[in-house]
Amino acid sequence: MNKKFNEPMFKARELKDKVIAVTGGGSGLGKSMTRYFLQLGAKVVITSRNLDKLINTAGELEKETGGKILPVKCDVRNYDEVETMLQHTLDAFGCVDGLLNNAAGNFISPTERLSAHAFDTVIDIVLKGSKNCTLAFGKHWIKAKQEKATVLNIVTTYAFTGSAYVVPSATAKAGVLAMTRSLAVEWAKYGIRMNAIAPGPFPTKGAWDRLLPGDLKDKFDMTKKVPLGRVGNHQELANLAAYLMSDFSAYINGEVITIDGGEWLKGAGEFNMLEQIPQQLWDKLEQMIRSKK
Repeated sequence: MNKKFNEPMFKARELKDKVIAVTGGGSGLGKSMTRYFLQLGAKVVITSRNLDKLINTAGELEKETGGKILPVKCDVRNYDEVETMLQHTLDAFGCVDGLLNNAAGNFISPTERLSAHAFDTVIDIVLKGSKNCTLAFGKHWIKAKQEKATVLNIVTTYAFTGSAYVVPSATAKAGVLAMTRSLAVEWAKYGIRMNAIAPGPFPTKGAWDRLLPGDLKDKFDMTKKVPLGRVGNHQELANLAAYLMSDFSAYINGEVITIDGGEWLKGAGEFNMLEQIPQQLWDKLEQMIRSKK
């Protein structure tokens, strides 16, 4: 029987008894990954600045999965709030095994149109926020001499290629990726694994509506950029995140795994635009080449 890409990969309780904190867990991709963690037996702490949204998400997902969620209001830009969130986690569950740095912010804009404050906002949420959470949780794990722990960072393919019109995000995500690879080496001796996921287009209503308002989403059809001809399904990302949080990935450390249907490679290849050449023209080009031999 053929399995579908939008089905759960794990079927049992592969994350049973693990406690995982998910920043930006109240909506979008964070919510989708949280749902799957719960289905696999994890207890999950979800954080954002919007407590009402967190409470609603917690109620919805607990009812759906039978799992346990702790919603904690936390601005990841503030280190004191991150430490308080960590303490709430420990008070509620006694330990924490994983951190998913998912909270993000972005603007699509010519860089010269951005104010210094707008640039700082993205840097502070993505880079400073990921640093704050990683540092607070890492210090706790090291002090507690915890046998193993996992940090998973959500980056993006333009963290390693760069991209025009999202320069603050590209700058911040590149920093998160560098932190991931650096600490993977430095903190491995403490049993802490560091990995990252670089998703391609995975539409979420909130984020995509902000980035591409009105009919812009229709004008910029993301499926045309992806060799597989489609955007990602949330379950596909959740499957990968669950695997990297699970003990099955115990030998994966310091990696960034791209899940984008080949999108960034299509953009990187110098002659990839030749895909637009019709078959008949290829026939003529072949005849021309043969005639010169």
